[in-house]
Amino acid sequence: MLDCSPDAREGGLILIGIDPGLGTTGWGVIAATGNRLTHIANGQISTDAKAPLPSRLAALDAALTDVLLVHAPVSAGVEEVFLNANPQSTMKLGQARGVALLSLARAGLEIEEYAARLVKKAVVGVGNADKAQVHAMVARLLPTAAIAGSDAADALAIAICHAHMLASKRSLGG
Repeated sequence: MLDCSPDAREGGLILIGIDPGLGTTGWGVIAATGNRLTHIANGQISTDAKAPLPSRLAALDAALTDVLLVHAPVSAGVEEVFLNANPQSTMKLGQARGVALLSLARAGLEIEEYAARLVKKAVVGVGNADKAQVHAMVARLLPTAAIAGSDAADALAIAICHAHMLASKRSLGG
């Protein structure tokens, strides 16, 4: 787990972004203070590919619950499911995503869901950006972040998108 100084939390809205996956779920926590975003932490939760599916889902839930207890976000952004050519992969992703949504809801968080194209557009400026472009832009927007990997970078991008969408809602009076 990667943390920055506690003063990053002062006065900011603590948000978490989740990039769900059965093999690896990325997570990223930021503080949004006005238009300023500050990195708090990020990481990746990996499950044992040889373990039975229920055990993997339980491990994902336990690890994500720990992250939520440590960082106490008030709101979450989660990437929506996209369809793969392989229906089995889509089903496993959906199950991991369901566990993530359950963990967030059980913690009492407000949850918004975002399509991958919207996240890329919000962070990079184009909806068809590749993973390297997303990672580079996240590193530029959160210069103090030591990003734990590509899934963590995607999760931070989701958190950034979520912060922008919340700010837009507030400015529109919603």
